[in-house]
Amino acid sequence: MISTWGTAVGRTMRGQSAPVTYGLIFLCCLIFLIGPASGLNPSFGTGDALVVAQRAYFRRWGVIPAELFDGIPSAWLTPATALFIHGSWLHLLGNMLFFYVFGAMTEERMGHVQFAVFYVVCGYLALLGYAIANSGSEQTLVGASGAISAVLGAFLYLFPRARVTSLFPFLFFLPLRFPAWVVLPFWVTLQWLAAGRSPSGPGVAYLAHLVGFSLGFVYAWVRFGRPTRVKTPATAAPEGENQP
Repeated sequence: MISTWGTAVGRTMRGQSAPVTYGLIFLCCLIFLIGPASGLNPSFGTGDALVVAQRAYFRRWGVIPAELFDGIPSAWLTPATALFIHGSWLHLLGNMLFFYVFGAMTEERMGHVQFAVFYVVCGYLALLGYAIANSGSEQTLVGASGAISAVLGAFLYLFPRARVTSLFPFLFFLPLRFPAWVVLPFWVTLQWLAAGRSPSGPGVAYLAHLVGFSLGFVYAWVRFGRPTRVKTPATAAPEGENQP
């Protein structure tokens, strides 16, 4: 979920029933493949025609903060539709990998229906929070990062001792294992620092990450009380995205 800082966390999930997680991953991938952003659908053309189609596609389904508060009723649907739209291959793969890594255990703990509602509602509110803070922006916001950040927040509360493997570029990408209560707060700190330095304009919506993470953590705290303690093996997973 971070394009600039190069931090990665991961965990292998085996033998877990997570139809919502896998179904959402499949849906996001399918929508991306048939849309103009993938560049694989010939109906959108090539070259300049493809670029025009991509811009129109993002403006139709993505969140445009300035339009959200202009009294256009249909604009209030866009924080939901934007959760399933991604701007590039890197954007899609980075988000889906994080969702795959952290979604399965969180879904199993919450239950399928509750997890599905949690994902959509927190994702909607994360994008809405970003839009409120940038109400005059004409930039289009797309991506599932707000919802996935909520999953990370819930995972931190529910499984703080679960060990994850992190890759740090300044340590030559050596895989180092840390508990979630170390890795995920470190990730949040990077988001907070980046949000303070991020200029207005296209790029990563770090604020949506922070809002989503906070919502997920608070929800798990209120709903589930005491966290679950687990100890499992860990494997590394790469990360990256260039949009929220």
